[in-house]
Amino acid sequence: MNTSPHYLSDLLFFFDGHGAELELYQALFTRLEAAFPDASVKVQKSQISFYNRHLFAAASLPLRRRKEWPKVCILVTIGLSYRLSSPRIAVATEPYPNRWTHHVVISEAGQIDEELLGWLREAYDFAMAK
Repeated sequence: MNTSPHYLSDLLFFFDGHGAELELYQALFTRLEAAFPDASVKVQKSQISFYNRHLFAAASLPLRRRKEWPKVCILVTIGLSYRLSSPRIAVATEPYPNRWTHHVVISEAGQIDEELLGWLREAYDFAMAK
């Protein structure tokens, strides 16, 4: 996966004080790097963004945590052309017609499974087709 020269220091700054969340992110990154070796990743102020031609996914720390969410978790954001119907989807919005943004709460590495990777593959393909 393509990263900037400052990726590691930016990543450590992003997760400063959130070591458990950093471990979850690293598990996610490992799976994404294997699935999408040609993608790019960019650490930004509020999220870590994954791109092909366009943004297809992101990882972030929850800013407005719902009380039922685990104390230690990250959010994985996926963009698709349709609304996913799954209890794993914590929040889904349609910011533009036929462009759905989905947030999945990840609180353990085992949740980065084939179902999530399938959604990420769909998001990757959707972004490439834009």
